[in-house]
Amino acid sequence: MQIVDLFDKKAIDKKLHIGWGLSFLINNSILFDTGEKGNWLIENMQKLKINLDTIEAVVISHDHWDHTGGLWDILKLKKGMKVYGCPYFSKEFKDKIANMHGDLALADRFVEIANNIYITGEIPGAYNGKYMPEQAIVLKTKKGLTVITGCAHPGILKIIEKVKAKFPKEPLSFVLGGFHLLDADKRAIELVGSNLQKKGVIKVGPTHCSGEAAEEILEKQFGRNFVPVKAGQIIEV
Repeated sequence: MQIVDLFDKKAIDKKLHIGWGLSFLINNSILFDTGEKGNWLIENMQKLKINLDTIEAVVISHDHWDHTGGLWDILKLKKGMKVYGCPYFSKEFKDKIANMHGDLALADRFVEIANNIYITGEIPGAYNGKYMPEQAIVLKTKKGLTVITGCAHPGILKIIEKVKAKFPKEPLSFVLGGFHLLDADKRAIELVGSNLQKKGVIKVGPTHCSGEAAEEILEKQFGRNFVPVKAGQIIEV
């Protein structure tokens, strides 16, 4: 399978917009999160020669502006787009989808949304003392499982545990996305890295809210199996 990083905090080309949040395109058909601004996302797609017509669905990891920002422009351009969210996303989010004629599906458990592409469904998490549900996307390939996270508010280890419970015999070949370690201290980050290794994770690609310290520490821990992730990058899994 192919993953294209459409929006991120860094880019491989200065012509691409960068900012907060992220957006990945999977197999030219499934969009995972939409970054902070719609016009930036659309312009990056145009520069990367991504055809919106091939996109069949959008998966939103969690209801935060930097992950939903581009969704509204997508819905303006493509009426009736399938959008996968979580049951406890805000009423405002759900109403806006309905008003823009999006086709909203709410998942509280694992769902296969395309061939070998799954969403975990809602996983309980917290942010600033408030409930923050989140879901991740899981790709099942010949190499094993690739897990993509938005911000990992429930905890990256908790997300991995849920994935392993669903697919106990599949190797965890790659975990990428936001790991939410921006404010974590060195020891906490090292523990996350070692626990990811203990759980069988082979490669990591932390970005977005993972934080520079976490990226440096995880790169030391994973060595050649650390993957820098930037907008414009094409990743084969």
